[in-house]
Amino acid sequence: MTQMTEMTDLYPSRGATEVTTPRRDPVVWSPPGTPGPISDPDLQAYERDGFLAVDQLITDDEVAVYRQELERLVTDPEIRADERSIIEPQSKEIRSVFEVHRISEVFARLVRDERVVGRARQLLGSDVYVHQSRINVKPGFGASGFYWHSDFETWHAEDGLPNMRTVSVSIALTENYDTNGGLMIMPGSHKTFLGCAGATPKDNYKKSLQMQDAGTPSDEALTSLAAQHGIRLFTGRAGSATWFDCNCMHGSGDNITPFPRSNVFIVFNSVENKAVEPFAAPVRRPEFIGARDFTPVQ
Repeated sequence: MTQMTEMTDLYPSRGATEVTTPRRDPVVWSPPGTPGPISDPDLQAYERDGFLAVDQLITDDEVAVYRQELERLVTDPEIRADERSIIEPQSKEIRSVFEVHRISEVFARLVRDERVVGRARQLLGSDVYVHQSRINVKPGFGASGFYWHSDFETWHAEDGLPNMRTVSVSIALTENYDTNGGLMIMPGSHKTFLGCAGATPKDNYKKSLQMQDAGTPSDEALTSLAAQHGIRLFTGRAGSATWFDCNCMHGSGDNITPFPRSNVFIVFNSVENKAVEPFAAPVRRPEFIGARDFTPVQ
């Protein structure tokens, strides 16, 4: 008997119809009073809203180092030709580069930085590993956005993460204005799982990383969630960061301004929530998108 058939699917998705399931997992996994870099009031806000904004996670000097490394990666012909690079369908520019903590020692150090991994351990109540890392590049004048989705819906359906014990951090490497395609989250949406309709095509990731299709909520569901929770747009200077729960409904718009928006995105998963076989996909996604190396970050 396989691992998947032994495990109950707590969050069914990709069926004939769209379904909602109340969250069955904690949001903050550490017991109250657990020491860590996040204060109790901020933990309570994260529990309520599903996100935590940090005005300055890294310094201006550090931002300059990471910006320089991002530019090196996106201008390297070998990186562009690598399957870990996702190319914009219209402009043919690099949209994302995955597994940057393996490609770049500079970003590997950021993952190990206690300001980063320490918050992940505190939120998830355990040691953590990197389920996914990438740099996102949104140059001005037409870079496309990311449509509304829950990351957990994809990571559960296509990567086999059993429980909602995963957190993402988006660290701004450029100014995030209210006009250049910033992150939007529906506060409180993490408390309900939206199981999307429609089967997962084989190798769905090749299309979904450019334009989301399978795993996309209906207009009716999004309208209902937005009416219930509202929408928060995140702005901030380079060096700011947003931590958000894996089940937050979120997205971002196109960037038609002259001002680029770039960020580094790291997904930490609990070592006690290791990926099994996909719950609603014919095959696993590649490891550079959904890791199968569960070595804790040290």
